[in-house]
Amino acid sequence: MSDIRHSLLRRDALSAAKEVLYHLDIYFSSQLQSAPLPIVDKGPVELLEEFVFQVPKERGAQPKRLNSLQELQLLEIMCSYFQEQSKDSVRQIIFSSLFSPQGNKADDSRMSLLGKLVSMAVAVCRIPVLECAASWLQRTPVVYCVRLARALVDDYCCLVPGSVQTLKQIFSASPRFCCQFITSVTALYDLSSDDLIPPLDLLEMIVGWIFEDPRLILITFLNTPLAANLPIGFLELTPLIGLIRWCVKAPLAYKRRKPCLSNGHVGHKVAKDSGTGPDRDSHLLYSKLHLSVLQVLMTLQLHLTEKNLYGRLGLILFDHMVPLVEDINRLADELNPLNASQEIELALDRLAQALQVAMASGALLCTRDDLRTLCSRLPHNNLLQLVISGPVQQPPHTALPPGFYPHIHTPPLAYGAVPAHPAAHPALPTHPGHTFISGVTFPFRPIR
Repeated sequence: MSDIRHSLLRRDALSAAKEVLYHLDIYFSSQLQSAPLPIVDKGPVELLEEFVFQVPKERGAQPKRLNSLQELQLLEIMCSYFQEQSKDSVRQIIFSSLFSPQGNKADDSRMSLLGKLVSMAVAVCRIPVLECAASWLQRTPVVYCVRLARALVDDYCCLVPGSVQTLKQIFSASPRFCCQFITSVTALYDLSSDDLIPPLDLLEMIVGWIFEDPRLILITFLNTPLAANLPIGFLELTPLIGLIRWCVKAPLAYKRRKPCLSNGHVGHKVAKDSGTGPDRDSHLLYSKLHLSVLQVLMTLQLHLTEKNLYGRLGLILFDHMVPLVEDINRLADELNPLNASQEIELALDRLAQALQVAMASGALLCTRDDLRTLCSRLPHNNLLQLVISGPVQQPPHTALPPGFYPHIHTPPLAYGAVPAHPAAHPALPTHPGHTFISGVTFPFRPIR
């Protein structure tokens, strides 16, 4: 590597960057012939940091900076390399060598260039780059994944109006990247503050993707060899918990948000009429998303059984439901129950439905006692009470069809049927009723 470095030092920045990719391509191609998973040692990483990310090797030396035109040319060089390299294994290891965080001063430059590269790949539809980015998102700590997600959201949902249409088009080009992108975005936008509510364009795009093909959010799970224990600190196998968080918290988070006029003051008329304009659009989108999530959950029992993980792997961890319930309780306390009763009931209805369907499908592994403890401090909700006291996941029964679980508890008469209540949003159209799970003693009530 030292000989290569000396030859690169005599070149200009762009020529050196292009040549280092060429040398590493030969190096890793040779290694892959003798080992299916070669170890990326320190030498190649240092070459990339010095000649691609312009981080000087000598202590105290001033870092070189590419101007905007040179940076664009570097991105084109990298895009072309990944497009022209026909071996996926070589592409993946080069991409990993370039962009895997090393915990050093080069990481900021590394993440900045990665965001611009993936943004360019979206714009010009470079599928090999998107596929490499999907693998990177799967094996990189979540703190870096959300940085990439924010860069793409800024580029396509915030800076230029209408540019989200370009991002939408990658749905058919790289569904695997779309799945990982959704998981990253739901980790970024957790609705904990007004700044962390997803932009309407982003929400509309994701709901459109999932509604068109709900299986999209299971792509990583279905195509990844799995163990019963998943690593901590990385993205989830599916965006399910993040999407459930969106659907459940949205009514309360949007109620908490204060619309502002151009002079910075709160518009009382606008705040009062939350059923019109963008807020009304978002309510419809979250309702549509909630239905899609429930439909995906219904399919998981079959998939978990096929992978021999039914009852062993919970795709929705109980530990992740705990902060969600705490957030709901905190938001319900912050909002005046007299003014937010419909929103609180809507949030709790959605939580109850997600819990019930997730337990029935084996996606959430917990007991009724766990649920009682978890939900004990929440405001009263009829549907949630039914889920807590009603049947939960049972061992497979040979005499019963798949998806059916026997009754283990007869609900109290007071909860035998869910009484009708005023629509959470009277202005919105109602949906036809659907019975999601046979054998459940209470009807499914679609959220309006």
